[in-house]
Amino acid sequence: MNYPRLMLASAALMITQAAFAQSSVTLYGVIDYGLNFVNNAQTIVNGARTGRHQYAMSSSIMQGNRWGLRGAEDLGGGYKAIFVLESGFDVGTGNFQQGGDLFGRQAYVGISSPYGTITLGRQYDSVVDFIGPVTGAVGNGTYSLHGNDINNFGNTYRVNNAVKFTSNTYGGLRFGGLYSLGGVAGSFGTNSIFSFGGSYGFGGLTVAAAFLKARDPNRSFWGNNVNSSSTASNLGSISGVQVNPVYGGFASASSYQVAGAAVQYTFAGAVIGANYSHISFRDLNDPASGNLALTNPRGYTGNASFNSYAAFVRYALTPFLWVNGSYDYLTGGAIQGKEGAKYHLFNAALDYFLSKRTDVYFMADYQIASGTDSTGQPAVASYLTITPSSNAHQVVLRVGMRHLF
Repeated sequence: MNYPRLMLASAALMITQAAFAQSSVTLYGVIDYGLNFVNNAQTIVNGARTGRHQYAMSSSIMQGNRWGLRGAEDLGGGYKAIFVLESGFDVGTGNFQQGGDLFGRQAYVGISSPYGTITLGRQYDSVVDFIGPVTGAVGNGTYSLHGNDINNFGNTYRVNNAVKFTSNTYGGLRFGGLYSLGGVAGSFGTNSIFSFGGSYGFGGLTVAAAFLKARDPNRSFWGNNVNSSSTASNLGSISGVQVNPVYGGFASASSYQVAGAAVQYTFAGAVIGANYSHISFRDLNDPASGNLALTNPRGYTGNASFNSYAAFVRYALTPFLWVNGSYDYLTGGAIQGKEGAKYHLFNAALDYFLSKRTDVYFMADYQIASGTDSTGQPAVASYLTITPSSNAHQVVLRVGMRHLF
């Protein structure tokens, strides 16, 4: 008998078993689906834009649909190898969300340590990480997001090819940053994205701040999915039935910036909070954005900026029944003699938990718009994922169900 070979095989088996014992992979997900009523949704009749009632089913409103795999392997000394693969999907059609990407929500690998975590891949920016959890969208969902999620507080856009550092928590303080390499030979900054931010929690108080800058955003940020266009606007056409009239006319920006801050306080079954952000679309009419006839049909030059203000409250009527409300005010977009627009967004939601993992909810949302929007037309009410109104007002009602696994 070959004892050395037998001993080697036994040792290898023991090492393998130990590695399995120290590793874990978790399957998790969210399924959110419901029925919407919209009192006025744009449609084209005889070549003219008009409004009609709309009944439709939709996914990912109270929370984004997903399924994912999360894994960790203990490397010893407080170090772990980690990974996440997370896919967004539409319940009604079975299609991928996030522009057709298989793992469009997140896909990264990295190392966690006693000093923090470094990850590589498709990831969330610092605005999402630090400000996102302390906004009204937590209880009021997608329809409460400022102007088609103009500041990305709601995580509408992700970052490809990113290197990210997230600190551990030190006395309530946590911070981090991200950098996405554009990958263009001879031009380090082209298509690059960077962000940084932090949060501090003490008792029931949480404060957070973050900054995000995306260069060549029509490609690097709004257009980084498999179904994105390298020539057209990835914020949607501004003619016909509109997609994003709030800021869709600014797709030719050389850079996109968001600076934001948020505060939240939890006490006696209630959560109250507020946030602010300044959003700018800089150096419009950039040829690198694509075909300027498509990304900038209005011929804008210079900078366009917005200011967004919001306040929200959540209150537990019982341990199983929560009432949520928020108000958002967005103003800006003036450029080259074109006046800006103003959007008032009112949201309310009633959320009943059937169990720890399943709830049913009702949402009521109302928006008022005024001024001139990014397309150079009279501003219309517009929600993320909802067809814009044909006029300045829009009501959205929704009944939905969410299940976590």
